[in-house]
Amino acid sequence: MSEMYGYAMVSTKEQREDSQRRALEEVPISEARIYMDRQSGKGFNRPQYQNLLRRLKPDDVMVVESIDRLGRNYAEILEQWRVITKEKRADIVVLDMPLLDTRKSRDLTGTRVSDIVLQLLAYAARTERETILRCRREGIAAAKARGMKIGRPCIRKPKGYAKIREQWLKRELSSREAGRRLHVSQDTFLRWVHGDGG
Repeated sequence: MSEMYGYAMVSTKEQREDSQRRALEEVPISEARIYMDRQSGKGFNRPQYQNLLRRLKPDDVMVVESIDRLGRNYAEILEQWRVITKEKRADIVVLDMPLLDTRKSRDLTGTRVSDIVLQLLAYAARTERETILRCRREGIAAAKARGMKIGRPCIRKPKGYAKIREQWLKRELSSREAGRRLHVSQDTFLRWVHGDGG
């Protein structure tokens, strides 16, 4: 017999736990079948999410309030969608987007409408990202053409750099200690020694 489960996720910065829980309970899904993680949506190494995945059987239904509760990255969401619908052979329902409901009928080719919609959303997200990156590159190029300096300013090497660099080259100091003595980060020190040879 198939079961219906709910999944909710809240980060430490945003507290939408109550609204997500209410939306899932209205489906209705019992409190005992609602899994909730309180951490960042980045990645899928979330304990309650993993518990729910292990529990899902063929024909079970996983309900989320919105697609972003699964994660922030469409490539990862697409992969999880595949795992749930193809490997687990369970269904997914996204409450705020009724087209994303894999329980609905398939077309003549056997493709769920929800799979097509999800692919379109992923395409739109990727296109938007590419547009933002292109505009950023064009903006940087235009600023450079106007003579503007781009990036963080160079940090001047302090007095004593040459001596500390020599100690580092002789392996008398670690790069972390060298940075600490020069009052800069380890990365800055390594950029200096590898960037211009001192």
